[in-house]
Amino acid sequence: MTQILVLYYSRFGATAEMAELIAQGVESVKGCEALLRTVPSVSPDNAATDDEQPAQGPIYCTEDDLKDCDGIVLGSPTRFGNMAAPLKYFIDGTGAAWMQGSLVNKPAACFTSSSSMHGGQESTLLSMALPLLHHGMLFCGLPFTESALSDTTSGGTPYGASHVAGRKSDNPISEAESSLCLALGKRVSVIGSAMKAAKS
Repeated sequence: MTQILVLYYSRFGATAEMAELIAQGVESVKGCEALLRTVPSVSPDNAATDDEQPAQGPIYCTEDDLKDCDGIVLGSPTRFGNMAAPLKYFIDGTGAAWMQGSLVNKPAACFTSSSSMHGGQESTLLSMALPLLHHGMLFCGLPFTESALSDTTSGGTPYGASHVAGRKSDNPISEAESSLCLALGKRVSVIGSAMKAAKS
């Protein structure tokens, strides 16, 4: 079974909704399973503040999840054109996986949501890609063969899936945004399965 880690932080629920769609895209590929994982919130002094595991929903990501996965799709809301602090805090703690080369040659992709159309989606996606490239991962964007990328009037970029949530975070995920989330999950699954087969 090819396991794709869908790892995200969500504050108001839009990024979590995208994660669910991406997981569906992952599991649309035969022999692939999505592992939905999240990260705890952090305090202003950059310490994890939540309980050991959330009361409901996806559990927190572990080092074993990183080591054992066959690919990662990383998601965060935009924070001034960058990923949210809880996800950055988690990634900053993945030095052991980097030293062991646990993620080398595995596919990776990113997704984000913002309150406004020009709220820093593309810079957020690119900022999330940087640590994945340092881990030796193979970054996968969205090709323009996905027609929704040209048709969208809301979110969607060649750097990854995105969503315009609105000022009150109450915009539903559009048809184009949904299509691109599904496509991104599927693409990482297909590449992850091929890379895993090549190793065996």
